[in-house]
Amino acid sequence: MYVNTGLKQKENNTELETIAVMVQSAAKNYQGDSLTLVALLRLLEGLHQEIRDSLFLESLPSDRQAFYPLLKNIEEEGGWPYIHRMKLQSLLENLAENTFIELEVDKTTESSVEFEISKPLSVNQGEIV
Repeated sequence: MYVNTGLKQKENNTELETIAVMVQSAAKNYQGDSLTLVALLRLLEGLHQEIRDSLFLESLPSDRQAFYPLLKNIEEEGGWPYIHRMKLQSLLENLAENTFIELEVDKTTESSVEFEISKPLSVNQGEIV
């Protein structure tokens, strides 16, 4: 679990650690439930955007001397907090790899399942390319 070392001296660090443990616990409880896990990821992304666009922007220092510790912390602690979205192409590739592995397992158990790799769908148009 990542804990911002710059916050270790502040009182709210235990509150942040509690939030992190709760989120991780919820994610583990939903293991295998992709719909609920994606809902959790959407919730975290929404909270990230909401905090960044309102509270964080409002709390930015107004002069260089006050701004420097923030920039130093961002540099030392690993950069700007960013929630990376999985690209649809990456998701489809992962799905294709897992499907291929499952089919290979079926073949080794003398299954009569045959498969054909279909043409990829266009993400933009929803049509076969």
